[in-house]
Amino acid sequence: MDKLSFKRSDFPRTASAGIGIGFYGNSETSDGVSQLSSALLHANHTLSAIDHLVLETVERLGEAVRTELTTLEEVLAQRTELVAAARGARRQAEAVAQQLQGLAFWRGVPLSLLQVAEDVSFVEEYRWLAYVLLLLLELLVCLFTLLGLAKQSKWLVIVMTVMSLLVLVLSWGSMGLEAATAVGLSDFCSSPDTYILNLTQEETGLGSDILNYYFLCNQAVSNPFQQRLTLSQRALANIHSQLQGLEREAVPQFPSAQKPLLSLEETLNVTEGNFHQLVALVHCRGLHKDYGAALRGLCEDALEGLLFLLLYSLLSAGALATTLCSLPRAWALFPPRSGGEGGRDPGRRQQGLGGWIAL
Repeated sequence: MDKLSFKRSDFPRTASAGIGIGFYGNSETSDGVSQLSSALLHANHTLSAIDHLVLETVERLGEAVRTELTTLEEVLAQRTELVAAARGARRQAEAVAQQLQGLAFWRGVPLSLLQVAEDVSFVEEYRWLAYVLLLLLELLVCLFTLLGLAKQSKWLVIVMTVMSLLVLVLSWGSMGLEAATAVGLSDFCSSPDTYILNLTQEETGLGSDILNYYFLCNQAVSNPFQQRLTLSQRALANIHSQLQGLEREAVPQFPSAQKPLLSLEETLNVTEGNFHQLVALVHCRGLHKDYGAALRGLCEDALEGLLFLLLYSLLSAGALATTLCSLPRAWALFPPRSGGEGGRDPGRRQQGLGGWIAL
């Protein structure tokens, strides 16, 4: 096979390999971005749960202070020491509410992880669709080019030449975009913590102690909420002790105090349950796990997919450039539309065309 025939027969192989690599790279990139989006959504769910629990607990404690404790003080007005105990429980409940409000660190932050996740998913959806259309377009160009050569249809080969030029331009453009993105992403992934820490602090205004705790999550970084949690736990224990003391001493003398005391016990039990959930949620394990999942999706799957897409664009551009250089020479091998062969040897013509469709 001569040099021209080798290039012709190499075109479908190179194009097919490039298209297969392109589909794989597009899928890997989509998987990585989907993992990033899922991690952002899960982190947003955790932060929303913290805000909801804090709000619910503070409102419940405030309602208990305004109603049950006020009623209890009125009932026990004749015993100053019992009133003092009820007021002590009031102060402890107010202290718990104040400490818990500081746990909702994401409340009022202008950055919305839900919006970021939706924007990422929106862009990825159209990026994935654009690459699928580009891959299908190149596949059709490849198939119709081979069909035109097999049928010796000059008009079809001319149309496919123009389409090959269009796909070549798109391939070169996507190659540049992929190369720039891959370089930037690899540079980011080499040391992501510092960059994300600074960017998040700038966008949210949160303190470095909170961000370091969640981004690093190791023994070298202390929990910035530990003091609040400790004080809240002690205050809840004191309230529980005071209510038990009031139940022992006040109920025998003031039976009407039993109802508000039972209601306060119920509120205290719910508050303690919410408190234990908050302890688990504000711990760095959950959010740091989401952070790690987002980095893995971005720096492993997405970056790997980008590299495969870059390889696809390179193979595609090479195959299409070879095709554009070779197709005009193939036209000369086509037989004339009417009478005579124009002095050409039919056997030689068919042999030349065979090099195009050989796989």
